[in-house]
Amino acid sequence: MEESQTSYQPHSMNTSVSSHNIVRRNTDGNATNSFQGPGFPGRKKRGHGSRSWIEIDQYGNSKTLELDKAALMRYCSLPARDLRLLDPLFIYPSAILGREKAIVVNLEQIRCIITADEVILMNSLDGCVVQYKSELCKRIQNSKDQADDLPFEFRALELALELTCMSLDAQVKELEMEIYPVLDELASSISTLNLERVRRFKGHLLALTQRVQKVRDEIEHLMDDDGDMAEMHLTEKKQRVEAYPWNDLHSLSNMSGGTRVLSVSAPDSPVESISGSQRLQRAFSTVMNSSKHGSFAGSSNNGENIEQLEMLLEAYFVFIDNTLNKLLSLKEYIDDTEDLINIKLGNVQNQLIQFELLLTAATFVATIFAAVTGVFGMNFTATIFDYPSAFNWVLVITGLICGFLYFTFLLYFKHKKVFPS
Repeated sequence: MEESQTSYQPHSMNTSVSSHNIVRRNTDGNATNSFQGPGFPGRKKRGHGSRSWIEIDQYGNSKTLELDKAALMRYCSLPARDLRLLDPLFIYPSAILGREKAIVVNLEQIRCIITADEVILMNSLDGCVVQYKSELCKRIQNSKDQADDLPFEFRALELALELTCMSLDAQVKELEMEIYPVLDELASSISTLNLERVRRFKGHLLALTQRVQKVRDEIEHLMDDDGDMAEMHLTEKKQRVEAYPWNDLHSLSNMSGGTRVLSVSAPDSPVESISGSQRLQRAFSTVMNSSKHGSFAGSSNNGENIEQLEMLLEAYFVFIDNTLNKLLSLKEYIDDTEDLINIKLGNVQNQLIQFELLLTAATFVATIFAAVTGVFGMNFTATIFDYPSAFNWVLVITGLICGFLYFTFLLYFKHKKVFPS
């Protein structure tokens, strides 16, 4: 419990520690300069492993810091795996993690650590990061004279959710404006260029759908877990730590120290040692009862705070769910266009098959006619050659038979509904 109490002390030293180079002495007597800023022990100039961060306090003041991972882990009591979510060199899906002393937020381009007193934002030139910094400072300064029910960490989280949802919704609207005309053009005129454009837009649509789905799932996961929502009440936990009765611990330490003195000075008196252990046990029970009483008193408003956070998350869940529905509708429109294209291509293929059947029937009939003419073209003796007009009659009769045979094929195809009526 001592660590949880002293973890907020660095921020309280902002007014007393200046942001200048402080000269320190090593054990060998040499002087070293180290940059000590407010709120962060071990803050130093740019070096190995240090990154640029933006600190926004609860009064709306912002400053740029150079912090390494180790100093940030010590100050916020975060494991290394949580800080990897904020590393710009890696691509991680959106996540909101509630920890003991901080909230780790990784929503698209907004990557920050929210504590009860400040926001430590990954410094970037991205428009979302710049907008988040300016908008948060503006809202905090404007709400100084107004009563706000939300604690500082909820306001910072709300702004991150708001900018992320608005950014994703803007990307969806832009995609809709680009893809609908292309789909309509493709439905009317099938071409390789339009198909390639639709394929590229569909890939973009799938990637955007996954990002929106991940943000929606993360918000839904937080809403379904009351423990995670309770873990994100950093201001309440800080107030509990500050209001903890530390005098009981001091009396406990004094009691245990007095017991040791008695046992050393009078080792042969078991009555006194037993009474000292009883006093020690009573002191422990007093501390535990006071801690339980504080936890019960602190948890009386727990349901109200969870409901407050749940309403905040529910508003943005509805917003991001609407954005996801737009993407799903757009995907259905693409699927409908693909079905229409497949129907058109199938119709063209059927027409080609019909034409091929007609050609095949005509070729069969022409082959019969050519076979008859070929027979009469052979060099052999027959009485029919004595009549010059006989060959003409043979051609006419063969042509009529071939024509009748061709129309018979057509009627058969009509009867089998191979050709439309």
